[in-house]
Amino acid sequence: MKKTHLLSLVILLVAFFQSCNSNSQSSNTVQNIDQAEMLKLMKDPNVVVLDVRTPMEVSGGFIDGATLFIDFYSSDFKTQIAKLDKSKKYIVYCHAGGRSAEAADLLIKKGFKNVYNLEGGISSWTGKIKR
Repeated sequence: MKKTHLLSLVILLVAFFQSCNSNSQSSNTVQNIDQAEMLKLMKDPNVVVLDVRTPMEVSGGFIDGATLFIDFYSSDFKTQIAKLDKSKKYIVYCHAGGRSAEAADLLIKKGFKNVYNLEGGISSWTGKIKR
């Protein structure tokens, strides 16, 4: 009987610690989203859409609703993102999703909690483009 209680206690403790660990990880990871999810998120006034493409790429057009443009390749990229408001939610995009995934990971490492990466970047966007 004692072995059954001990085994039950061990199982309960393992389950408890795994659930605590998974909850803490989910709030500190980049969430990949598609266009439909991005459009829903953009309705939130606390959301900032961050374009991390080069100025030349941006000059060719950007997603309607993008309000922040920081070139991922610029030498002061890390300095610029360090100045951002960590209480905001950030949707990051680039041309195809690679740079924005890296940029989003950097935001998470800098302590940002709500970071989203647009899968496929602007090349997969079928919505309005501003020029």
